Amino acid sequence: MSGSTETEREIDAELRAKIAENKDKAHKYQQSFTGKENISRLQSDGKPVKTAEGLKIGKTALKDSTGYKVFRVMNTVILIIISAATLYPFLYLVAQSFSSEDAIVKGIVSIFPIGFNLTTYKSVLMDGDFIKFYGNTIFYSVLGTFLSLTLSTFLAYPLSKQSLKANRFLTPFIIFTMYFAAGLIPTYVLMLNLGLKNSIWGFIFPGLISTYYILLMKSFFVGIPKELEEAGELDGLSKVGVLFRVVLPLSKPIIATMALFYMVGYWNNWFNAFLYLKREQWPVAYYLRTIIQGASTTADPQHVSEQSMQIAANIKSCAMVLMVVPIICLYPIVQKYYVQGMMLGGVKE
Repeated sequence: MSGSTETEREIDAELRAKIAENKDKAHKYQQSFTGKENISRLQSDGKPVKTAEGLKIGKTALKDSTGYKVFRVMNTVILIIISAATLYPFLYLVAQSFSSEDAIVKGIVSIFPIGFNLTTYKSVLMDGDFIKFYGNTIFYSVLGTFLSLTLSTFLAYPLSKQSLKANRFLTPFIIFTMYFAAGLIPTYVLMLNLGLKNSIWGFIFPGLISTYYILLMKSFFVGIPKELEEAGELDGLSKVGVLFRVVLPLSKPIIATMALFYMVGYWNNWFNAFLYLKREQWPVAYYLRTIIQGASTTADPQHVSEQSMQIAANIKSCAMVLMVVPIICLYPIVQKYYVQGMMLGGVKE
């Protein structure tokens, strides 16, 4: 027994020695390619061969083709032209709103103000009604956007579920409303019968839900993996809990996109104010429209002061600048979500 035990020990020792030797060889072989030490070998011609650590990979020697260079130049030029054409009208409006009446009449205003003045802005901003109407617009935009997002989410999420049998009837019905509307007169009569005349809800309700935005949100919700929702249900969440604690946190891009769309719609809406609101309820868009109309229909110029003539000349530019600046300030905040939301909500594999 003792002899067999010694034999086993010897065999075990030999195996350990071979394993250690093989590990040492493997380590040396690895270092011959990746080790930090610069190990050199001799070729048949006597020149040293550096390991991979000693080699330096330079830039590729391939050069861009002539056609690709021309494409890059043309692409750059076209993008610059498009950017300039997009930016120029806004810069022109800003310059005109700060320019004098004489410069505007002569048509010498470009992208820089000529005869700088603040007469128009002072006349508009110092009017107490302007601040009140601007507050109305902010209130309508925030309230309307919140309600629109809430209702759109509660409608789009069920539509994204193929297991809901009612979708085969609901989806075509919703799409039908996108192409066939009731019209202005039936809508106005309906709002009167609902008692929404001279009410802020008469301004908000007609644009509360957009069919196109519903379809965008539906496409986005369809792309959310079902496994995430199933995991939430296994953790004990209800359907509403899954929506609020799983789906909505993953839907920031489409929510930000829809929020921007709805807010711009409420911000620029003046026609509903014309139909359903009284003066103290006006948004700033309709108020500025009345100013523009008043400036455009000025009576006998001989009985109008120079200051009034100056206001009449650039009031349109001033009104446009005051309306668009808040949206321009808001867009950079949601821009990254806007692009992602449009791509994910509008493209489906």
